[in-house]
Amino acid sequence: MDLDAQLRALAAQESLPTDLLRRLLRDQGARGSAALIRKDLTEELIEEIIALGSARSLAANSHVPSWLRARFVEHPEPTVRCAVAASITDEPPGLLARLADDPDQSVRRFLTMNKHLPPDLLARLAADPEPGVRSSVVSHWRDAPDTVRRALLTDTDPDVRRCSARAYVPPADLLPVLLADPATRADAVRHVAPTQELATDPDSDVREAVAVHPDLPAGLRDQLAEDPDIFVRNAIAARADTPAVMRERVVATLEPDSDLAEWMLAFARGHHSCPPAAAPPPSLSRDEAEALLTRAGL
Repeated sequence: MDLDAQLRALAAQESLPTDLLRRLLRDQGARGSAALIRKDLTEELIEEIIALGSARSLAANSHVPSWLRARFVEHPEPTVRCAVAASITDEPPGLLARLADDPDQSVRRFLTMNKHLPPDLLARLAADPEPGVRSSVVSHWRDAPDTVRRALLTDTDPDVRRCSARAYVPPADLLPVLLADPATRADAVRHVAPTQELATDPDSDVREAVAVHPDLPAGLRDQLAEDPDIFVRNAIAARADTPAVMRERVVATLEPDSDLAEWMLAFARGHHSCPPAAAPPPSLSRDEAEALLTRAGL
């Protein structure tokens, strides 16, 4: 572990003596870690962290007092307001509504992630003038009421419609509209029966959606195993009902043109592995912590 990583680990160590923590705050990376995750920051340390320029990390720490987070709602830097918007509670009442009216769209987008947000404010953000905010509502409000879902599924922005079609089960009367829309056609496929027309659609995303359909007939499966698109063929190889011989033949045709594409193909077939999680760093004694701080010039 390099020196910077050791300092960040020390910043997270519980029961770190205040005098050592204060010395540690002089390092920018360690200060950011302490501001973000520590639960024992005193008012004096909080003010020191703000003065040193790490208000953004502090604003994202849900363990700091509510009066401080309320103060950050008025901070002049949008990044600080973003950090606090994602998790602040409505203490005192009206903070969430104020953030919903923030002039910076990034703040409103972060607000959609807030689990304390009531339905009336979520509905307001679902009609926000910025498409990015509306898309974020879709990602974080999966149980939106029917009226909101319909509005988002038929939004004027194609990215919002695409995101909505991916997140929501569409009403039956909207399915023809979604299938006719290039932005939502691929995601609407999973809600209809696979057809020859869909299996030969010029859009490879539509054909890939057909290839993963749970009710795909064997004839269309065999046809898509010969598809010119590598990801469509890969989807067929990933199916549990694809015969072993066919799977081997399809996999042999998969020749990705980059490491990323190779990983994506393997991931879709479930042939991937993640590195084991690193062991947590050991807690340092006072003497060890002081030696580390001295080595870092703190």
